[in-house]
Amino acid sequence: MAEILAPAGSFDSVIAAVRCGANAVYLGGKSFNARRNASNFSDEELKKAVDYCHARGVKVYQTLNTLVSDDEFEEAYDAVKCACECNVDALILQDTGLAALVRRVSSSMPMHASTQMSVQSIEGIRMLEKMGFSRAVLPRELSEKEIKEISSRTEIELEYFVHGALCMCVSGQCLMSSVLGGRSGNRGLCAQPCRLPFGVNESGGNALSLKDLSLVDELSRLEDAGVCSFKIEGRMKRPEYVAAAVTACRNSLNGTPDNSINEALKAVFSRSGFTKGYFEGRLGKDMFGIRRKEDVEGASGVLSSLEKLYEKEKPLIPVSLSMKFRCGEKMLLEVSSGGLSVRIQSGFAPEKALNRAILKEELEERLSKCGGTQFYIHNIYVDFEEGLNASVSAINALRREAFEALEQLLTERKEKTVKSYEFNPGKHIAAVPRIHARFFGEEQIPEKLDGISRAVVPLETSCETINKLKSAGIEVAAEIPQAVFSNYEKYISQLSAKNFDLAWICTLDGAGIAEKAGKPFACGFGMNIFNSSALEEMKSLGAEDALLSCECTLKQVSGLGGEIHRGLMIYGRIPLMVTRNCPVKNKISCTECKSKSHLLDRMNVEFPVVCKNGCSYILNSRPLWMADKAVSGIDFGLMYFTIESKEEIAEVIKAYSLHSPADGEFTRGLYIKGVL
Repeated sequence: MAEILAPAGSFDSVIAAVRCGANAVYLGGKSFNARRNASNFSDEELKKAVDYCHARGVKVYQTLNTLVSDDEFEEAYDAVKCACECNVDALILQDTGLAALVRRVSSSMPMHASTQMSVQSIEGIRMLEKMGFSRAVLPRELSEKEIKEISSRTEIELEYFVHGALCMCVSGQCLMSSVLGGRSGNRGLCAQPCRLPFGVNESGGNALSLKDLSLVDELSRLEDAGVCSFKIEGRMKRPEYVAAAVTACRNSLNGTPDNSINEALKAVFSRSGFTKGYFEGRLGKDMFGIRRKEDVEGASGVLSSLEKLYEKEKPLIPVSLSMKFRCGEKMLLEVSSGGLSVRIQSGFAPEKALNRAILKEELEERLSKCGGTQFYIHNIYVDFEEGLNASVSAINALRREAFEALEQLLTERKEKTVKSYEFNPGKHIAAVPRIHARFFGEEQIPEKLDGISRAVVPLETSCETINKLKSAGIEVAAEIPQAVFSNYEKYISQLSAKNFDLAWICTLDGAGIAEKAGKPFACGFGMNIFNSSALEEMKSLGAEDALLSCECTLKQVSGLGGEIHRGLMIYGRIPLMVTRNCPVKNKISCTECKSKSHLLDRMNVEFPVVCKNGCSYILNSRPLWMADKAVSGIDFGLMYFTIESKEEIAEVIKAYSLHSPADGEFTRGLYIKGVL
């Protein structure tokens, strides 16, 4: 049966979700979760939430879905250990290094791959299976057809967002908040700069703000497509929102839609209404929206009515009762549910009635009173002897004690096993750094690439250019883009057909594509490699070397251990966003744009936009420049070329060979200040 999965940023939201019919909730601890600004849960509060949910037949998934640095691994281990002790039902993870830790210390803890892992195709799903994941949270950008295609080729559980905010960027690939303000979405502190004004080639507009998603009335289609868990976004939102969203989903699954609830859901939070664009494959201007004055004001009129949805305990757990009611024998009541049962014996025995004897129907009615609890009677059997009586208080006490014992049994913690773990990555001895160069287009590649040991080129690069580079002693890697989606078969074919030395992957989809094509691979931009454990995990999956996250500081880079060769981006415009919905196309046509457009923010700063393979890349306003800065602990530096001409690229390569300072505007990125 499909699962309604509700967000819980506070205990009040847990109550709202459970009482309105959620099958599971997802929540975060005080650290390592992608909504660090929600109230979240301390260790004790987590235990309380798990007990409350399990007593009502509801599962709890804990989010540990951020990147973790080496000096945080001990704390991350403690969080995993606490989750195991609390009997959390699964962990939602982004960091491949943290996933390796969980697999190593607790094989009994299920792992769900966060949408932050950016897995978009069946090839990426297969890599998740190899890594031990039992569920994947699919990207919001997938269409119904693409979901069906994935589900038809895997047994892994698939989870999909059905209501809530839509990020403009593919999850896990957004660096806008961290680069512009030092608040990392990959670390749980996204400042949502995309909701601020951005214009296309001029000031004004909200070119990066999408409407909220709502597929509440399409749950049967999603179930048919192979989705087993319907996820509601919103751990930062209030309990009334959770109540409305869960109730709307429950009504949809029950086939009893309630327009008043749907309207209340729209009123409590929306951005110019809702969209189904990605799911239905209809992109464009209609998907964009902002939080208008009327959207904000609409909430006040529905909050009190929504609060009533969860003000009282709801009967959620079916129970079977069996009672022995015979003369001279103490009353015995057995209560069972879901394979669990308790037997409680009363201190009192029924006696011969002096006046009116209790009827069997009356006894059954008294036993069936579950008001104020989460239980309801599924069936009841009484081994009944007529002509007897017992006090109402004794019967009520027996029933109450039995229900309390069953609740205790339901919440009894079956702790998941967790091994001790010592994080000691050792020290990496770096080689003399080489220089790698990545080119957005074949036409950018200069005639001479002095000092370049690897060229990362597009898959469509001609065999002539590939051979020319190889004859010059340069290793040639084919870039598997950050946005793969339904192009994976095309990429497998292109990678197989040419004599590339290896694949340069940007997500786990690329690793699966490389494997299918029979090529070795290296980890490139977008893999979010942030710690020593992630380096070792990628090595175990077959990576030859790995590009580190540009959210690392130079100090963190120099301290990373492990054997696999690693590198750092040392030049280029950092891609701040990868989006499947072009922000420029809403204003001008592709013919007019010719990949020469930009977004203009409220400070009149220009951010170039380039497109390829059905996706758009929003680049930083100025290039990263590290030619005049020493970087220790790396085996290669990467020059990441995007909008530069062939001549400009030649000049940059020359400047780096001379360790020259930048000529013009530049940034040091996050290497000095780091991210929160």
